[in-house]
Amino acid sequence: MGLLDRFRGSVARAGGALRGGSPDGQEARYLSEWVRARIGVEGYIEPKTMVTDVTVVLIAADGEWTRRIVGERGAQRLAKDLRIPVYDVRKTGYPQRMRDYDARKRIAQRRAFEAELRDL
Repeated sequence: MGLLDRFRGSVARAGGALRGGSPDGQEARYLSEWVRARIGVEGYIEPKTMVTDVTVVLIAADGEWTRRIVGERGAQRLAKDLRIPVYDVRKTGYPQRMRDYDARKRIAQRRAFEAELRDL
């Protein structure tokens, strides 16, 4: 076992995907339900790295997002099965709405933390 193999295994398990390059049934169900519960979802395929296999980031119209490891074949099948537009993030980059959503979440978390401190 190489040094990075330990990290690869934990990252792959954290994403919940199978190593065979396709999402398992539970992951596929989660992604399908996530898409159905949101409006204007698009997929952004992220390339394989030294640590993770091919991943997909699903981004809704309001900027909410989720990321899962899907593998190369899983990414192609995902686009077909979910019937959503899928882009290569290396060519398009991430949409601004994703960054805006994260900024709104950080502000809300900071305000909640400050309110909690005031209540102490």
